[in-house]
Amino acid sequence: MVDFVGAGCGAADLITVRGMRLLQSADVIIYAGSLVNPELLCNAKDGCEIYDSARLTLEEIIDIIKKAELAGKHTVRLQTGDLSLFGALREQADILDGLGIEYRVTPGVSSMFGAASSLRAEYTLPGVSQSVVITRMAGRTDVPECESIESFASHGCTMVVFLSAGMTAELSERLINGGYVSGTPAAIVYKATWADEKVCRCTVGTLHETAVKNGISKTALIIVGNVLGSDYELSKLYDKTFETEFRKAEK
Repeated sequence: MVDFVGAGCGAADLITVRGMRLLQSADVIIYAGSLVNPELLCNAKDGCEIYDSARLTLEEIIDIIKKAELAGKHTVRLQTGDLSLFGALREQADILDGLGIEYRVTPGVSSMFGAASSLRAEYTLPGVSQSVVITRMAGRTDVPECESIESFASHGCTMVVFLSAGMTAELSERLINGGYVSGTPAAIVYKATWADEKVCRCTVGTLHETAVKNGISKTALIIVGNVLGSDYELSKLYDKTFETEFRKAEK
């Protein structure tokens, strides 16, 4: 069996209970060394084989899994955050399907949620934004033309931008061209929930200046939107005049 496990956003104790148990039972661990907190490897049992996938190709990762399967060993593929976001899960899973190797997926805490907790922010606020766009700037991996930063910015909702900390000047310009005003609240969160986390609040117009000033060019999320401001409406859920199946409205 192969278990794909989301390691969480940084802090070692933010892995799920299920993920931790799988890690402790693994005979083989293949972890994303460039992003996963190495403290998690302290939970590996004696004799566990540990491989850093930052140094491996897709073919080499699959070869390790195949050898482990032939030997009847349990493999944990430990990846950063949650596997459903920029996790290269599908390409590994499709190969395993073709090889007839069984696998399971255990979710993790995405860095976007770690960043929100560090900001003490809520991505969806009544009267401000009820939608979140999760995207990235084009780099070595292209972004479909219909998913441009400008097209998403035109909606004015909350945006969480991954893998773009080294392109803040261009990102700022494109966000403004798309519709955000320069003074729209923004934040750069470097290594959310890690011990060396850095939280930098700024505006869309000062994104690049803030990144340069704080020496941030990678391993950071950029959050944009008025949910980082101070104005919003109260939720209807706890409004005394709002009736639900559990509570009668007060008159």
